[in-house]
Amino acid sequence: MSRTMKPAAVAKVLTVGELAERSGVAVSAIHFYERKGLISGWRTRGNQRRYERAALRRLAIIKVAQMLGIPLAEIKMRLATLPADRTPNKADWGRLAAGWRAELDQRIEQLTKLRDRLDGCIGCGCLSVEDCPLRNPGDELAAQGPGPHHLAATAIAGQALPNRAPSV
Repeated sequence: MSRTMKPAAVAKVLTVGELAERSGVAVSAIHFYERKGLISGWRTRGNQRRYERAALRRLAIIKVAQMLGIPLAEIKMRLATLPADRTPNKADWGRLAAGWRAELDQRIEQLTKLRDRLDGCIGCGCLSVEDCPLRNPGDELAAQGPGPHHLAATAIAGQALPNRAPSV
């Protein structure tokens, strides 16, 4: 006689502890993300937090995006494009990913160029911040004030790092 066992019912609502256990995110981080508006939950009459299962996907996106160096403000902005009245579906997640793809490709390109140019600068042996013949010939950047001008301009404009020929 064979008995068919029914799988345990999947809870549609999770406690903060269950959400933490399932997502691998600390309870304190879940509270932080909720305060920042990245995820949402509610309180029961007994003042206990509850979350929809969709919060698991949002936490996964948050964790991956943070590993990629994406700031929380940008993560929040992207998550805000997902529907609030239903669990995001595959198409919703696809749109979110497509929006990040171009930015991530650009970031990878910038980091690759930075890495390649750092090797060259370190290889020249001058190690001069004021008068680097490759990045700052004649200390021309001093007139712009303090800070990493090439990198700051790149980050703000979203452009590739400038390619400067050495002055002889």
